[in-house]
Amino acid sequence: MKYFYFSISTICIGAALWLSGCSTERNPMSPSTFSQSTQDKIPAASRSDAALAADKHFWDVFLNAKYEEIQPVLEQMTGAYLRDPTDSVTASHIGWLHIWRISERERMAKVMPSITDDAVLARKYFQEASSINPSDARLLGFLAATTLNEGAIHHNEPEISDGNALMHKAIVAWPEFNLFTAGYMVSTKPADTAEFKQGLEWQWENLDICVGEKISRTDPNYSSSVTHITTVGPKRACWNSTIAPHNFEGFFLNMGDMLVKSGDWKVAQKIYALAKSSPDYSNWKFAPLLDERIRNAESNITPFVSNKGIMINSKVSCMACHQS
Repeated sequence: MKYFYFSISTICIGAALWLSGCSTERNPMSPSTFSQSTQDKIPAASRSDAALAADKHFWDVFLNAKYEEIQPVLEQMTGAYLRDPTDSVTASHIGWLHIWRISERERMAKVMPSITDDAVLARKYFQEASSINPSDARLLGFLAATTLNEGAIHHNEPEISDGNALMHKAIVAWPEFNLFTAGYMVSTKPADTAEFKQGLEWQWENLDICVGEKISRTDPNYSSSVTHITTVGPKRACWNSTIAPHNFEGFFLNMGDMLVKSGDWKVAQKIYALAKSSPDYSNWKFAPLLDERIRNAESNITPFVSNKGIMINSKVSCMACHQS
């Protein structure tokens, strides 16, 4: 038997009680109760040899989808962190390993309840990373997502409320990056809820911001977006990178899934197809999966409504964007 709870991923960040109706409302821009609101640690002046070696192992495992090797690299990365707990990069990579393990748990033969400990540890390490480097809006977004996830698992409404406030701050700080994060999180919410509808609208807004114009919600044309590709500035989050070699393709896979879940399967087919305009599409290992999604968009409505097979609940919830 597999155990079900809220999953996390970002570009691998999953569902939680985003804007929960029973949580306490707060000013989204009010200071958080978490330590990231001030810089509690002085960042390391330089990174240790142990941290750099752990990084090399981390990227080899992560970009090559070596899920079964998470624990060895986690041991190495944690060892480096314990030697220098003021290294925000090491702390964030530990958080990512915990996120990846719980997000793609469908790869496991048997999922045990204790895997929820990964959610707790992911939040802890992103809290540390954000405390060391509070100016990085990516870390703030990851902290928000993992705070929401931990709060949801433990039915901790104050923590959920704090996560909501953090996520709104993260969106304001870097919308090109965190609109996707926030929207992806709620893709497992019921399709008729305000939370899911807002998450889907955030995906549309993400497209608008990336190209600087309003994209049609019924006949989206994004093929000319490749003229906007950049590797610098905040809009670099809109495209592929060495860290997320297929971020562009994975974005449209998830957005298409959300549209199918909403019942709008014809527009979903158009959104899925936009992934093919990526200059890296021919190297994407999940192109056959996308073609299957296009063919079966209408018949996928029913399983996706119950979150069966939807991207965030699959073996590729992280790797659709990050696998080389």
